[in-house]
Amino acid sequence: MFGKHSDGGYRELLAGIEQKTLVYGSKTLLSKFLLKKDSILPLHAHPHEQTGYLLQGKLRFSCQGETFEVGAGDSWCIPGDAEHGVEVLADSVILELFSPVREDYLPKDGD
Repeated sequence: MFGKHSDGGYRELLAGIEQKTLVYGSKTLLSKFLLKKDSILPLHAHPHEQTGYLLQGKLRFSCQGETFEVGAGDSWCIPGDAEHGVEVLADSVILELFSPVREDYLPKDGD
């Protein structure tokens, strides 16, 4: 699968947090997220390993009871089933790879 750049195609997951699936295969899925300053992604967990790279902005992660601040150029890998959340400290753009594929992030008919 190959993806072409497009400014559209985002869906709002929560207030101030938008997600777009870029490409996916049988084992991985690549997403781009746009996050607005002061948005919160509450603590949650899922079975997918989540590897990310911050293209721009600043975030504060809470992961398994620890806190990490990341800036542009920083990256992370969150194990599957690890409780984590994010506080958005500045408008941010991130790329994240999920394995296995997140079914809830697959494009739906008409996407």
